[in-house]
Amino acid sequence: MLVTTRLALHALAAGVISPLRVQATGNEIALRVRPGGFGTPDLPGGGWVGVHGTQVVVVGPDGDDRRTTITTLRKAGAFVGLDGADALPGDPLEVHAGAATVLAEAHADGDEALQALIDGAGPDDDPSAIHLWPEHFDIAIEYGAQDVRGTYGVSPGDEQHVEPYAYVAPWSAKPGGRFWNATAFAGAERPADEPDAMTAFFREAHRLLTDHQGGQSPTPRG
Repeated sequence: MLVTTRLALHALAAGVISPLRVQATGNEIALRVRPGGFGTPDLPGGGWVGVHGTQVVVVGPDGDDRRTTITTLRKAGAFVGLDGADALPGDPLEVHAGAATVLAEAHADGDEALQALIDGAGPDDDPSAIHLWPEHFDIAIEYGAQDVRGTYGVSPGDEQHVEPYAYVAPWSAKPGGRFWNATAFAGAERPADEPDAMTAFFREAHRLLTDHQGGQSPTPRG
């Protein structure tokens, strides 16, 4: 149930919610965590569009909201007012309430952990804004000085991971040692759990990269 729900919500993020933001802004694709799920940032005319649990949500400029149960990409696209929604797939999407809650909590905990990392950033760490990226359905930032910069994030899962996990993918060569344990990409990973533990993981990765500095560039994540 976790995998099928993740695939369905990922398809909604990439095929409906992010394109709706592009339609409203002209080019912005990134999403953000919303209570119980995810959605666009506030749109230029006010309001936002997203997913809460097993429902698609449209919030108007005055705060009123409309909701409908997730069924297909085509119906979701039509509900939010996406241009070209009729061309979207009409295959049923399988979204389970319990699994949707697990994934929403992973994104929310990741958002909290990354914000704590940003709050403790040094003068050279230059953290980017926190975004939920529709391509991989992960929440992530760029962080660290140029020679130790990397992507820090939390993924709800992927082809190699059934469960959500936190990760750090250095842009330059990672140090040796057990900490750098990822197999599907060059970096480190750990299960996504409570935010303090994930923040500690991010900080330890940054410390190790800072102590190491330099080396050959690994293959980037993604």
